[in-house]
Amino acid sequence: MPRISHLYFKTATILFLAGIIMGLHMGISGDHSAYPAHAHLNLLGWVSCAIFGSYFALNPAKASGRLPIIQFAIYTIGVVVMIVGLYLMALGNPAMDALVGIGSFIVLAGVLLFTAIVFSRDA
Repeated sequence: MPRISHLYFKTATILFLAGIIMGLHMGISGDHSAYPAHAHLNLLGWVSCAIFGSYFALNPAKASGRLPIIQFAIYTIGVVVMIVGLYLMALGNPAMDALVGIGSFIVLAGVLLFTAIVFSRDA
C-alpha cells in the first residue's frame, strides 16, 4: 500500500478516536452543544480520510510524487483548524467563527487538490 494511504489511514484512526472521545464526553456530561464539531470531526476526519486513503491504495500511480503529500498536509491542517474553531464556537465563543471559516477554506483547498489528483492524466 502506498505511503500516502498509510498516512491517511493513521490520521483517520486518530481523528476517529478523537471523535469517539468527544462523543463520550458529550454523553457523560449531558452537554451536547459541541455536536457540530463532533459530526464534522467524524465525517471530515474519519470518513473522508479513510476514503482518500482507499482511493490512493486503489490507484497507486496517483499516490506518487509530492502533490498527494501536499494535499494530505493541507487537508489535515484544515480539518484540525476547523474542528478546533467549531468546538470552541459551539461551547459559547462566537469569536471562533473566523477560525472555522479559515479552516473551512483550507479544507476546500485540500479537496480541490484531491479533485485535481483524481482528474489528472498522470496515471
